[in-house]
Amino acid sequence: MALRAGAAKAENKPGRKPDLHAVKNAGAKRVSVKPRSRKAMDESAAPSVRERILDVAERLFAEYGINGVGLRAITSEAKVNLASIAYHFGSKEGLLEAIFAQRAAPIAEERLRLLAICYEGGKKPTLEELLEAFLRPALVLGMQPQFGGPAFAKLRARLAAAPEALSRKILSKAFDFSSRKYIDAIAQTLDDLPRADVEWRFHFLLGAMYYTMANSGRMQTLTGGRIDPGNVKRALRHMVPFLAAGFRSAPVA
Repeated sequence: MALRAGAAKAENKPGRKPDLHAVKNAGAKRVSVKPRSRKAMDESAAPSVRERILDVAERLFAEYGINGVGLRAITSEAKVNLASIAYHFGSKEGLLEAIFAQRAAPIAEERLRLLAICYEGGKKPTLEELLEAFLRPALVLGMQPQFGGPAFAKLRARLAAAPEALSRKILSKAFDFSSRKYIDAIAQTLDDLPRADVEWRFHFLLGAMYYTMANSGRMQTLTGGRIDPGNVKRALRHMVPFLAAGFRSAPVA
């Protein structure tokens, strides 16, 4: 008690610094903070098991196709056990759906955001504005690492060409809503074109988009490297007027 009182008196006395030794000995506990080791910091920054599985699966599915990759190949490269996939995703289908849930949602959302901008202030967008708003998120945003980059773009292209019901189901869940909005918008802009013609031409739009995303290297070979679809901004600049001309062509008899 005497020490406590003495410490308090010393603290309250004008012009005098508190007696820290007295305060500490009066019952204040010293907290020792042990610095984190470099290993602990590295482990905390390392991807989780779930993230490792997603990253490896995305890359392998893009490279070899869904049917060309077994779960054991994924677990071996991700350095996890088979039970980890069952725990986090349930199955290969669940794993694929998780990849698309993570990567596709931002692309679809950006498409809807750009579509809304096309109609801001009550204006009627041009066909070119609609085509660029649809294509840009996939070709430019989608190529950024945080949205999957070339691996996810190639995976989308693979799934689009795959006949399996699973592929159709996953792509439909990810992109049908936003795609239908664009078909409606293009049909309104080209109101003299039969709806069926608009839908056929949207099919060809998807084909051009997916082939560009796949970037198979075919055009680089044919042109000696002058044409590189991997340059997505340049590809977009050429694709929009090409597709617009196709959409504006005369109706099919």
